Amino acid sequence: MSNNSSNKYKLAGVDRDSAEHLKNSLARIAASSHGNEVLSGIGGFGGSFKLSGYDTPILVSSTDGIGTKLLLGKLTGNYQSLGIDLVNACINDVITTGASPIFFLDYIALGRIDQKIVNELVSGMTIACKSSGCALIGGETAEMPGIYGEKDFDMAGFVVGVVEQDELLNPSKIIPGDVLVAIPSNGIHTNGFSLVRKIFDIDHNPRILNDYKDKLGRSLGDEISEPHRSYVTEAKLLKGKIKSLAHITGGGLIENLPRALPKGIGAQLRKQSWEVPEIFNLIQSVGDVSFIEMNRVFNMGLGMIAVCDPINLDDILTEIPHAILVGETIKSSKESQIII
Repeated sequence: MSNNSSNKYKLAGVDRDSAEHLKNSLARIAASSHGNEVLSGIGGFGGSFKLSGYDTPILVSSTDGIGTKLLLGKLTGNYQSLGIDLVNACINDVITTGASPIFFLDYIALGRIDQKIVNELVSGMTIACKSSGCALIGGETAEMPGIYGEKDFDMAGFVVGVVEQDELLNPSKIIPGDVLVAIPSNGIHTNGFSLVRKIFDIDHNPRILNDYKDKLGRSLGDEISEPHRSYVTEAKLLKGKIKSLAHITGGGLIENLPRALPKGIGAQLRKQSWEVPEIFNLIQSVGDVSFIEMNRVFNMGLGMIAVCDPINLDDILTEIPHAILVGETIKSSKESQIII
């Protein structure tokens, strides 16, 4: 077969040789997150995981992306942190049920395979998986010219967790007078970046990312690039002490906290009980964003909120010194009313 014939697919925009080399590279990176439970990982048609040690296991799954924060990675060149973002955004959703993450898969689609970028993304995913006791067992890297521009890419993550049936969190047990205990965020996480980009005109003036902000103590780019943090460690410490757990993601406090409350129960948050990170004050002032909208878009410094019986409060605050009492549940005639 002539070289010209064998290269037709490459001329069409898809390089199979590069893809094969990349697959082998990614398999080596991901292998460091594997334990004995992983029977097969990257390279086959599917990853295999041996589940053991449970009496009545319930599998919990979730999928997510990181939205337009991807564009920030292209501007800063910090792709590894985007991989961390992706894993933690997914894992934090699964642990709200009481489950522990066991394995993760990713999907990356690009206009043209850039091995450096993909290696950094998967390296970040592996770092996040290892820190949460989760195995990166598979994924897909798709070269799709015509769908994506040559320098464009998108990605999504898929995670599976497991929990004993009798350890599933049960929001139906929540009553008025239960307390709300929050675990702080480390910044914006992965939500609201379309608004952030517009407010600071980042698309037209990316150099603003290099501007040092005294109140932030670092550049704007470094601040908003901070990876979405994991709450797996805190979730393990909360086991047996809480009724429900809310991950504060897109939709902010106003839309996410109700997802962890039963019908007829609302929440009263005391806004003076925690310090809102300076980045949110900067966004609000520069963008002239209302208080209500800020709380419908961003986490405002609270990454997770647990609901528990007041008798467990002291134990939680002792186990997790950085946890904060931020409010209590209330009876509500409206559907899961949130008062801030």
